[in-house]
Amino acid sequence: MKYLIAGTGGVGGSIAGFLSLAGKDVTCIARGAHLQSIQTNGLKLKSDLKGEHTLRIPATTAEEFNGKADVIFVCVKGYSVDSIVELIKRAAHKDTVVIPILNVYGTGPRIQKLVPEVTVLDGCIYIVGFVSGTGEITQMGKIFRLVYGAHHGTVVKPGLLEAIQQDLQEAGIKVDLSPDINRDTFIKWSFISAMAVTGAYYDVPMGEVQKPGKVRDTFIRLSTESAALGKKLGIEFPEDPVSYNLKVIDKLDPESTASMQKDLARGHDSEIQGLLFDMITAAEEQGIDIPTYRMVAEKFKESNH
Repeated sequence: MKYLIAGTGGVGGSIAGFLSLAGKDVTCIARGAHLQSIQTNGLKLKSDLKGEHTLRIPATTAEEFNGKADVIFVCVKGYSVDSIVELIKRAAHKDTVVIPILNVYGTGPRIQKLVPEVTVLDGCIYIVGFVSGTGEITQMGKIFRLVYGAHHGTVVKPGLLEAIQQDLQEAGIKVDLSPDINRDTFIKWSFISAMAVTGAYYDVPMGEVQKPGKVRDTFIRLSTESAALGKKLGIEFPEDPVSYNLKVIDKLDPESTASMQKDLARGHDSEIQGLLFDMITAAEEQGIDIPTYRMVAEKFKESNH
């Protein structure tokens, strides 16, 4: 199968690197100096799971890609989704599946509306991965878990989801084929929102959230508020969502930070709209009170306008 990775950042670059190491057919979409470096020197992967490698992976801009792909992983940030619509239309054939791996909730249905003729699934990922240099990706820690599935009513070619799962597992990625991807993408959104917002609000790495005190308490309150929203939306949590979020946070590398926090610190575009303000909007629409989210939002209102 041919894989196309749209967005070769921490997530996309890690998926591409692991697939390439396993001998799978993968092409990367990137831009600027990052793309030039991958084209000239190969993709450098520094991975706690796989070691250090320089991988010769075909890479191009979205505009220059002219092939077809069986699987398109969308690994751009939420604010860049519109920029890859033409790429998806061009790269898809009748059985292609698109798997968005974003931190924001509702991405699959959003992309499906933009490309009604292509089969769009949904997905989420648990990983600490980031661009550590031009043409270089670092994957930290032992967690690399990808969850994906079809929304109810989405028709997928029989056996295709399982074939993708097998390829990813052969690449050393833990994969869950989700029976309820709406639930699983909400759970991920709830976690990454609380994690990124707490880290950015206090400007601390995850080690500070792992210790008892006001930082952890804020993370717990944010998790409690998003869980209340989830319940109102009809999400059936397999276990207590706050305990689950704490379990995940406590497994992270203490030095790690969310990409939103890194982007805010550098003054770059960030996912703050999708991870903070969209959560508040969704809660208000459902009549859910989220005082901790509102408190945190006061600090970031200026940076979002």
